[in-house]
Amino acid sequence: MALNCGIIGLTNTGKTTIFNCMSNTKAEASSFAFSATKSNIGMVEVPDQRLNEIDKLIKSVKVVPATVEIVDVPGLAKGASQGEGVGNKFLADIQQMDALIHVLRCFDDPSLPHIEGSIDPVRDMEIVDLELQVRDLDLVMRKIQRVEKLLKAGDKDAKKALEILTIYKNHLEDFGNARTAPVDDDDRKYIQELQLLTAKPVIFVCNVDDASAITGNTYTESVFKALEGQQTEALIIAGELEAEIAELEDIADREVFLSDAGLIEPGVNKLIRAAYKALKLQSFFTAGPKEVKAWTIHKGMTAPQASGVIHSDLERGFIRAEVMKYEDFIQYKTEQGVKDAGKFKVEGKNYIVGDGDILHIRFNV
Repeated sequence: MALNCGIIGLTNTGKTTIFNCMSNTKAEASSFAFSATKSNIGMVEVPDQRLNEIDKLIKSVKVVPATVEIVDVPGLAKGASQGEGVGNKFLADIQQMDALIHVLRCFDDPSLPHIEGSIDPVRDMEIVDLELQVRDLDLVMRKIQRVEKLLKAGDKDAKKALEILTIYKNHLEDFGNARTAPVDDDDRKYIQELQLLTAKPVIFVCNVDDASAITGNTYTESVFKALEGQQTEALIIAGELEAEIAELEDIADREVFLSDAGLIEPGVNKLIRAAYKALKLQSFFTAGPKEVKAWTIHKGMTAPQASGVIHSDLERGFIRAEVMKYEDFIQYKTEQGVKDAGKFKVEGKNYIVGDGDILHIRFNV
């Protein structure tokens, strides 16, 4: 299960710089508005120190972290929903994302002109939100028309669907995002297939200059104030600084660079973890002499569902899961040590996999 995050924002906010920090694919960053004609796609490994701690005890041939698919969507502008700039094509790209990373420009640079003529991240946030809301409103209105026809035809569920869709319509018309609409979680099923842009989890990235990497600045303060009371996360990342760190191949060199900058870890690591949290994802591990590997699953998945992420045959022929908790394995050093301590568990089809579980799946096909 690949985590899929789209990086969005106005043009010239540093989106592509952030993308290049995270991704194994390097895209060309440009100071010219609308110079990009397609979205860039890359993969990034999810940082998880637990993998390395497991490997210290097992000494596998290789360590395989979970991966994230990152999509750098070209910069939006006012009127994107009516085709301005790169227009609807890239709004359609955003629609395919599981979560959004909204990059806000929180730095001054006279050599990099802002498309709106000044630096104001809160205004920029509102511009992008409005374009996404207009797109969503169009999708909701179209579905309302379809549901009204079903209602006339006597469809039993159409009345409830129309009621919920009308709530979304009114909320969007009041410049609200679909994720904050006053709708019960169970009723969100009525908009699920629409893949509304403003219903997606969003993480805001305040892209700052090097000097503001730790403390932020007046721009970031305005963003955090604007987001007060909202259930969303905002991070401060110095894009140019992160780009320099990403270019260093030697881990020791990276650690020295981070220390000199006053950072404990690259900001993009925090960003990836925030995306995991936003999407309610977690990892379980498989460990053996050939590899120690992380697998991504949704929270609440059962052992058979989790085994299906490894291979469909494992889910189809699932018999049982042999489970060790990560903390127990680290404490007792070996599988036998975990067994001797009475911490080794054999679980059936109803077992809910926990974050950090080390699983061995028994199956028969």
